[in-house]
Amino acid sequence: MVNAKQNFGLRCTILLAAAAVLTASAWLRGAEYDEQYTLFLTAGTPRPIWPERVFPAGLAADIQAGQAGAMQIAHDLRATDVHPPLYFWAAGAWRTILGSGLFEARLLSVCCALGALATVGHIAIRCGVAPNLAMGLTLGCYGFVYTGGIARAFAMAQFLTLAGLACTLDQRKRGTPAGILLGAAVLANYLAVFAAGVVLLGAPASGRRGYCARIAAFLPFLGLAGWFFMEQRGTRDGQFPPFHALPALSRLFGYAGANLTGGLVLYAPGRWQPVVAAGLLLAAAALLAGIGLRWRHIATQRTRWLFAAAALAPGLGVLGLGMVFNTTPIELRYLSFSVPFVALLVAGALQACRVRRIAIGLAALIQTCSIAGLMLRPETMQPARATASAAFELAQGAAVLLPAGNDGVGLVGAFLIEAEPALPVLIIQPTDTVERIRAKVRPFSRVVLALLAQDGVSRDKVAAMRVAFSHPDWHPTAFGFNVAAYERTEPQP
Repeated sequence: MVNAKQNFGLRCTILLAAAAVLTASAWLRGAEYDEQYTLFLTAGTPRPIWPERVFPAGLAADIQAGQAGAMQIAHDLRATDVHPPLYFWAAGAWRTILGSGLFEARLLSVCCALGALATVGHIAIRCGVAPNLAMGLTLGCYGFVYTGGIARAFAMAQFLTLAGLACTLDQRKRGTPAGILLGAAVLANYLAVFAAGVVLLGAPASGRRGYCARIAAFLPFLGLAGWFFMEQRGTRDGQFPPFHALPALSRLFGYAGANLTGGLVLYAPGRWQPVVAAGLLLAAAALLAGIGLRWRHIATQRTRWLFAAAALAPGLGVLGLGMVFNTTPIELRYLSFSVPFVALLVAGALQACRVRRIAIGLAALIQTCSIAGLMLRPETMQPARATASAAFELAQGAAVLLPAGNDGVGLVGAFLIEAEPALPVLIIQPTDTVERIRAKVRPFSRVVLALLAQDGVSRDKVAAMRVAFSHPDWHPTAFGFNVAAYERTEPQP
């Protein structure tokens, strides 16, 4: 009884620590490209039309302060985006309570991540794995904290997947609740289908009837998600590079490792980066060896194979998609669904290991450094915040020229909500030629170029802006992070 109370108290302590870490991550990290789709969509303006003239950066926050209902969100998703609706419905309801800001939207993911972490502890108890260790290892993973602090659907989908697994372990004779939870995970994020599919088919059930009930409850959600996907399935053709086996595998292994240790290699000084990379590779090899050596001691036979399959499924799933559709849809957050299952395997391997304390101490050191870097270092943050700050320093009343990007949402929104509200901004549209850019800035004697090239269109427009201001009428005066200031050349006497 005393041990049970101590373990419960420690799990509560881990959850409190997780709340602090996830909230800090949500507060400290700069705005990201994809988060703007969440903010504009739930505000009722999924594709804002920006003025052709100079306007204050604060206009973006004003537009994002709107409120869309569930039906409008569903309509706008089918008309403009490729994502399923469940997360956006939840985010729309969430903003009516907490507000429309980015931090407030991120807190929904924080809550989902906390639910996921608590569920990891519950699953560990049911499977005979040390729950505190499993929860601690999960919390220390970069991919878990990252997705738990951004305004996107990954944390919600992960929570629902884990809840579906917990439901199968607790209610083996009732498959319907588990099927509903797993189906809801897919309706929150399509890529949850790989881990959720493993749980759907591989988790314990009470005979054929239990499996049939679980699958029957899952299929309507899958069908609804497919209905949304089919409407916009061809709109993201250029989002990822074409598929090539070796680069795809390299990217897959790199992001799989980054889910566990983040950008530790990037944080090291240049000459030390190979040393850090080699050390992390050795640690990863030792981790895999430890799981292999202690394999028979991890949970039960069925659950350890289930954990392993669920850990591998997201990576193999996106690799398979790439092969089928000739694309490379591999990103760190897409592989984050693996993290809790890896943590459960590692916890199961370490709980009876002879060098347990040394291994746990080393893992804690690596993960602490990783999470600290996630919150404080710019190497793994998107550039909107740093670019907006640099632009403000150079502006001195000048107009800031900002490329619209593919659709005027992700790139523009992230920059504008990070900028000072009064900063004057002029959007460079995808159709603006070099001559048109020069015509737009004719009233100005000084401009600042925001050189944000995060998609195909913005890369083209950044190049066009550089050409426009290489003209003899202009000369560069100052440079900063992703920004360059130009002043009009005085006429010759």
